[in-house]
Amino acid sequence: MNTRHMSVGEKCFDIANYLFLAIVALAMILPVMYIVAGSFASDLEIGSRSFFLIPKDITFDAYKFVFKDNTLPRSLVVSVFITVGGTLVNLFFTFTMAYALSRKQMIGRNIVLNMIIFTMVFSGGIIPTYLVVKSLGLLNTYWAVMLPVAINAFNLIVVKSFFQEIPNELIESARIDGCNDIGVLWRIVLPLSKPVIATFALFYAVAHWNDFFNALIYLSDAKKWPMQVLLRQIVLMATGALEMGTYDPTYVKPPDQSIKMAIIVVGTLPILMVYPFIQKYFAKGVLIGAVKG
Repeated sequence: MNTRHMSVGEKCFDIANYLFLAIVALAMILPVMYIVAGSFASDLEIGSRSFFLIPKDITFDAYKFVFKDNTLPRSLVVSVFITVGGTLVNLFFTFTMAYALSRKQMIGRNIVLNMIIFTMVFSGGIIPTYLVVKSLGLLNTYWAVMLPVAINAFNLIVVKSFFQEIPNELIESARIDGCNDIGVLWRIVLPLSKPVIATFALFYAVAHWNDFFNALIYLSDAKKWPMQVLLRQIVLMATGALEMGTYDPTYVKPPDQSIKMAIIVVGTLPILMVYPFIQKYFAKGVLIGAVKG
């Protein structure tokens, strides 16, 4: 088997690429490692060492403070419910509407597309959206954090463009076999769209998981708060911006920085565990969206 010998310039180029990628990887990994290490560090060590990856004295005071009662586990369940439920709502409305708009025979298709593009430039704002949610009786319900963000206009257009690339012969053959539009979408289009479904499911799930602003506005019952809102309250309590509330005031408060780092770890780890299971579909879906979108 003949192998082509690389020139000196090609070898130097590859070495430069590897060095650049290694620097980028370290720039992303080291801050995460520092945050994890800082969440287990003591007040003295955080104040005396500007950067470290392994704490000298390991302490769990920050995590004891965060998990002091069952409030955070309850909010974690709420966050999972909102993330899963909200993602399903997003996928249902996005893919059904994208499929309808991908059919050129749809009446008023261009008008609807122009209205969708208009929302990408102009939005109603916080107050009109709040008034709409209130008038629908959705305040202090989980629907208030799911339905107003049911469709992302950009994601809808990308999915629509992908659906348009599916060979029309497949759709016509399905219609000949007796499938209606719902049957074509369920049996033909969606099975061919697994990478796109995984990609946008991840996008929507991360958005729901990280969102705290909508829950802070629409959910007045503290028992319905997702984890991001509760962690925000814990940070404010730890820094003295709020009263301790249900937390024991005699409890020795750990350092503020370690609490913030522990909260980052707690808030990031669950959604980070999802990536390995859909990484294959995610990479393929991003490539498809970039080529066909």
